[in-house]
Amino acid sequence: MEALNSIESFVLSAESGSFSAAARRLGLTPAAVSKNVARLEASLGLRLFQRTTRNLTLTAAGERFLRDVADPFSAVRDAIANAATHEGKPSGALKVSMALAFGREYLLPLLGEFLQRYPAIIPDWHFDNRPVDLVAGGFDAAIGGGIELTPGVVARELARTHVIVAASPSYMATRAMPRHPGDLADFDGIVRRSATSGRLRSWTLRNQVGEQADAECRPKMIFDDPEAMAHAAMLGHGVAFLPMPHAARWLASGALVRLLPGWYADHGPISIYYSNKKLLPEKTRVFIDFVVAAFREQRLASKFDAR
Repeated sequence: MEALNSIESFVLSAESGSFSAAARRLGLTPAAVSKNVARLEASLGLRLFQRTTRNLTLTAAGERFLRDVADPFSAVRDAIANAATHEGKPSGALKVSMALAFGREYLLPLLGEFLQRYPAIIPDWHFDNRPVDLVAGGFDAAIGGGIELTPGVVARELARTHVIVAASPSYMATRAMPRHPGDLADFDGIVRRSATSGRLRSWTLRNQVGEQADAECRPKMIFDDPEAMAHAAMLGHGVAFLPMPHAARWLASGALVRLLPGWYADHGPISIYYSNKKLLPEKTRVFIDFVVAAFREQRLASKFDAR
């Protein structure tokens, strides 16, 4: 078991690029992880990492050893996880990343039924609007959009999403409804700044007959969170371009009205991301199946489709 611990420290350090990150995933101190790796290097007679005060990089021998050991170690680790079930049922901490508002609105309501089926699983859910590195972060799964498909990660699409134009009834009470995306230039805009590029987002809308048109408002306020944009729109501050997962609830309640109902923009898919390894831990497998089934049974995909 000592050899397994040393290999685990090495693999996680190589995946995350630091002893500190590996230590957080293992619940150890960075010094303990470093000692485990040093012990492994001594037993192999090889230097696996080049160490500096700022960087941890694999040597050529370390890269070869990682290629040889990563898949077998992953299979052993998953076999241990699957064997350590609670009375034959999936168990253990389930580390999942999801966006804050999306997770709160659509995934938290599923939690009760999931735990009723699998009471030995402990949800370890992380709410973050930024895409995560599934492997380096030690996540069992992630739900959202725009996550990079790094080697070893696959995505299973849950729904297609679109962006629509919305405002509050109070804001539109004294204004004529726009008939074309170009008409939005006369409206106050609650616009979004891209978290990656720092630029203001612009949209090209399309309709069902294939026409396309650029759509811009007069920027009145700038946010980097679509949920905050939806709430600002409900308060009557202007027009917002909102992804349907953030707009559907408020459109249904009447707190927001959709402008240009024949027009929308593609916003990419919402997917569940997980490892592509053959022996997927049972806790992860049942979670994926549960979420996919819930999206189908609750027809969430149709709620996010603006066409």
